[in-house]
Amino acid sequence: MIPWKAYRRAARAGPAIALALALAAGLAGCAAGAGRGPGSRSGASAAAAVSSIQNTGSDTLLNLALAWAERYMSEHPEVRISVTGGGSGTGIASLINGTTQIANASREMSSEELEQARKNGINPVRFTVALDAIAVVANLENPVNGLTLQQLSDLYTGKITRWSEVGGPDWPVVLLSRESNSGTYLYFLEQVVRLGNGKGKELFSPETLLMPSSQGISSEVQQNPNTIGYDGLGYVTPQQKTIAVARSAAGPFVAPSVKTVLDNTYPVSRPLFMYTAGEPTGPVKAYLEWVRGDGQKLVRDVGYVPLTEAAK
Repeated sequence: MIPWKAYRRAARAGPAIALALALAAGLAGCAAGAGRGPGSRSGASAAAAVSSIQNTGSDTLLNLALAWAERYMSEHPEVRISVTGGGSGTGIASLINGTTQIANASREMSSEELEQARKNGINPVRFTVALDAIAVVANLENPVNGLTLQQLSDLYTGKITRWSEVGGPDWPVVLLSRESNSGTYLYFLEQVVRLGNGKGKELFSPETLLMPSSQGISSEVQQNPNTIGYDGLGYVTPQQKTIAVARSAAGPFVAPSVKTVLDNTYPVSRPLFMYTAGEPTGPVKAYLEWVRGDGQKLVRDVGYVPLTEAAK
């Protein structure tokens, strides 16, 4: 069994490494079963007793999904859970084509995705598993402490190109974003760049640098004082500056935190989801019930907001 902290380090390095660790854990479990004596279930009978769950998708959810899987497998050795990232779009596509049992997503499925799933005979069922804030981050040297949603929209559409236009030094603004397959990218596009206007057509500036991972945004922000980026709350590090966000110039300017998500004062917060192909049964149902129950005890440890606290 690989500790979830090792999974977390692997996840930050890249989904492929996380996958390798998950497979290694599964192979180790099989080897251990094969080596048991005649008085134990071994060989084919042991393999038949083990249930496998494939869990794919959102990089925002990756660390939390790895923590859940590691804890659940330690409590339920008869279950093997393989967790990989790749983005919400990847997880949803895997659900639609039948190659994963649980798709992690930091956004809702689109109408087009739902239609494609139903064409394939799949009726996706959505489960809210945690809450999150999208934190706006900058370099520690940047003196700007707060931005409005309109200023963020103007920055990311290229209308504002220098920090001096929002009260900072006369530095060029370097825009960082997740790639378009990311649910965080789509949520930020709709709720910040387009200001929640369902009919908005604004797009990210062509100067925006699309980063393949949360770690890529974090590293670039740490190294370059001109940068601005955004990411899930669980990926914010002390080596980044978190910028407070206001709905309007009148304020208040609010920093992202568990508290400000729960009291709905932080303007850019959202639920996180797991999708299944139809109502789950058997081991998948049991796992999701655990995730939404006892598994919520791990959510704060990874930097997100538990459903149990939101319900209070």
